[in-house]
Amino acid sequence: MKRSILAILPVLLIASAFQLAVSTNKYKPAPVVTPEVKTRIDATLKRFIDSNKIAGVSALIFENGKEVYFNAFGLADREANVRMDRNTIVRIFSMTKPVTGVALMTLYEKGAFQLDDPLSKYLPEYADMKVFTGVDASGNIIVEPAKRPITVRDITRHTAGFAGTDIPALADLVKKADYMNPANTLAEMSTKLASLPLQFHPGDQWAYGPSVDVQARLVEKLSGKPFDQYLQEVIFDPLKMTNTRYVVPEKDRPRFAALYNRSDDGVLTRVPEERANGFNTKDWALKPGGWGLTSTLDDYMKFAQMLVHGGRSGKVQILKPETVKLMSTNQLSDTITKRMWLPSKGQVGFGIDFAVRTKLPATKEENNGTVGEFFWDGAASTLFWVDPHNDLTAVLFTQLMPFDKVKLHKSFRDAIYGAYNPAEK
Repeated sequence: MKRSILAILPVLLIASAFQLAVSTNKYKPAPVVTPEVKTRIDATLKRFIDSNKIAGVSALIFENGKEVYFNAFGLADREANVRMDRNTIVRIFSMTKPVTGVALMTLYEKGAFQLDDPLSKYLPEYADMKVFTGVDASGNIIVEPAKRPITVRDITRHTAGFAGTDIPALADLVKKADYMNPANTLAEMSTKLASLPLQFHPGDQWAYGPSVDVQARLVEKLSGKPFDQYLQEVIFDPLKMTNTRYVVPEKDRPRFAALYNRSDDGVLTRVPEERANGFNTKDWALKPGGWGLTSTLDDYMKFAQMLVHGGRSGKVQILKPETVKLMSTNQLSDTITKRMWLPSKGQVGFGIDFAVRTKLPATKEENNGTVGEFFWDGAASTLFWVDPHNDLTAVLFTQLMPFDKVKLHKSFRDAIYGAYNPAEK
């Protein structure tokens, strides 16, 4: 008996050590970004430049709290021959949304609201909303009362039902309301938006729209501070995000990347300055929650690193770990079957201002990633994600419109994780 115990003792010790490592969260999976992976990422990104699919691209990856990859290829400004760099300032468009979500959830932690509170409790203009049902023979809008109020949760997960432009009758009203005019304050934006009928009953569908701009207005109302000031004090200053802002100052504009449009036949054309830079070179009244910020790779990585580490960056605690977990948990029930283009992101649900990966890719054509990852992207083909399983965060910057028709995101993900093979599931 003694011999048999001695024989298995090493196995028992190894098993106990493994269990202890897991229970104390010290066990880590094998590194993702190996030297071979770095070479693969380089080759992938360079190929997009060499094929003239994009003008410039940069990427930054952290794993286990350390930088494991950075490189930049091509030009931030092709006409001025300015190279893409880690200090290049880009328009992050909808990657503004997760920043707004974090700002809102700092107020949630203070007890300022509950997710299932009616939005009208704080923004009265959203009381007694009506829902579009069609038009009569004379072309007049037909509406009915909303089945339930819009909740705060609805505006964090895009289920509020705000009017879009895909229905002609509503598109005309949206155009006339002009609620996103940059001369509007957030308060004016919200009042104009609330005057429009909803496109569907709250909670019935997932439809991308101005929900996060309404979140920004809610932050203002609950905090008593201008939205951009709240971002600065609560997120940007504590995280030392010194290059993230709505307005790019004159001294930093040489670092501001040009914006390019790719035609269907593959020709890259610079977007005219007044259209590309008109919002970010003037201090407009509107500070949107859904778009409008500019940033650098390192700045946005600080934000991503805070998220992967449970709301903490060094000694700075922006959110509690349980709040980050809540934000990165799918909030869409199976009854919400109409989800606009969200399924194009892969096997995902939606949390609080992030897409959340719920399953591995079903086909090799889908974007790769890990279950539990949360992410979002921007109209100029920027991308970031947080992979808690591997303690990995990635930020990818380019300035290309329309959104990622060249499949840069899939290629970048495949370069990191390896091309997905359904047979290995």
